[in-house]
Amino acid sequence: MIDLLTYPPTLAALVIGLIAAVPTAARWLRVAQRDHYVPGGVTRMAWLWVTREPATAVLLVIALAFTAVAVPSGVPPLGPYWAIVAIVALAFTPLGLPVRGRSAKFAFTVRMKRLTVAWITLHVAAVIILVALFAEAAAIAPALVLLASAPLTDLALAIMAPIEKALSKKYVVQAQKRLQQVKPRIVAITGSYGKTSTKNYVAHLVSATYPTVASPASFNNRLGLSRAVNDKLVPGTEIFVAEMGMAGEGQIRELCQAFPPDIAAITVIGEAHLERMRTTDAIFREKAQITENAKTVVIPIDDPRLAAHADACVAQGKTVVTVSTAGADADVVLDAVAGTIRIGRATQPVPVSVSGTGHAVNVAVAAGIALASGVPVDTIAGRLGELPGSAHRAEVQTAPSGARIIDDTYNSNPVGAHRALEGAAALAAESGGPLVVVTPGMVELGPVQAERNRAFGEAIKQAGGVLYAVGRTNRAALVRGFGTGAETVARREQAVAAAVAKAGDRGVILYENDLPDHYP
Repeated sequence: MIDLLTYPPTLAALVIGLIAAVPTAARWLRVAQRDHYVPGGVTRMAWLWVTREPATAVLLVIALAFTAVAVPSGVPPLGPYWAIVAIVALAFTPLGLPVRGRSAKFAFTVRMKRLTVAWITLHVAAVIILVALFAEAAAIAPALVLLASAPLTDLALAIMAPIEKALSKKYVVQAQKRLQQVKPRIVAITGSYGKTSTKNYVAHLVSATYPTVASPASFNNRLGLSRAVNDKLVPGTEIFVAEMGMAGEGQIRELCQAFPPDIAAITVIGEAHLERMRTTDAIFREKAQITENAKTVVIPIDDPRLAAHADACVAQGKTVVTVSTAGADADVVLDAVAGTIRIGRATQPVPVSVSGTGHAVNVAVAAGIALASGVPVDTIAGRLGELPGSAHRAEVQTAPSGARIIDDTYNSNPVGAHRALEGAAALAAESGGPLVVVTPGMVELGPVQAERNRAFGEAIKQAGGVLYAVGRTNRAALVRGFGTGAETVARREQAVAAAVAKAGDRGVILYENDLPDHYP
């Protein structure tokens, strides 16, 4: 083996590799944090940059080529120098992924400190092993490790996952003790989308009858719900409304074991989790776990799978409140066209207003939950006219220029996107101004992502809108659907300025979804 201390080029390659590891760590650890520390997410994001950002692909090809050349070259005469070129190229890869975030700052939390130690340990160990394996071609070791840094980051996440779960258990235990002391009824809500809006509607409808606490924002995982209970649940609370999300199999069941629901509800089964779950049937099976131990369930039966599940819950002896927005025979029936809702089978329909950018099923499920909670029908009906909005979900505002703005930046599902577009088009028709849509498209849709974004681009064209496609993640699909005339911009800030100018004082601007800056 070569003596690294007496052969400067190889030593220089290792030192430069150490320097290059700093921006590499900053990028991938920030991605890990933005992806909620889920193993596998960093590698998926790395591949997205390679396939969407041409300059990144070029840098990667350069790094691979020079690494390959460096292996047979060995020490004499140029091997280490080829390796150094590869290392420098990798220090800037992915090109465009900022070391410091723009959309959200990197937080060097205690958890991130532990992950950083694991990251460094894995990378150093990999370099040592490769130096030993390649002997005189040891200069390529840092290049190979940097090439594999995204998968190594995911390996660090996988190693740390059970450790982090064990360390955080004390917060879950504390929350469970608080629940046992206060003894509220727990209302659990899940679904592919609509969870947050439905949760806010439920809190509004039941709070007039029962002291109510709802989990804030999108605190819908194990630690988020624990924090909501520990920080917000006070003596006298009679209902705790918990939004329950998932990033993989078994998580809904785990949440229900930690926070056992008295009333469980599903909003809708859609495509929002297809990237990890692959099929909507798998998503349905996961979401259906929320009803396993609940005595009362609220289910929209317009989806045949949910209708069959409602029947199964009845057979199990559960109290089932069914809801429909399509005229099915249900306990709660909302007719968005007629603007009415019937709450309970023995009642008469009452007026209800569902905005063009809203989701009728969310309102219907919320009314069903309130009915299941024991809220009087008259009280539910009386409060339906004052349902609260959810931040960045179909919020309608007026810009200083006079243009109407629909902020739907927290929505990323196909059904919601098309509903928001319909609402925006209706507003534009009323005002007589242009319709402008600013969007990076929808993500986490797995095998149907390209088609859903293509269809959305086509829908924007059919609505007479102007498309500003932001970033590269879904640019090709959006532009393919829209056809000629689509505008493409690198960053949302550029699109906003152009959209405001295009909309003038009578136009309507729809901001549909907004991806964080670790997406290309």
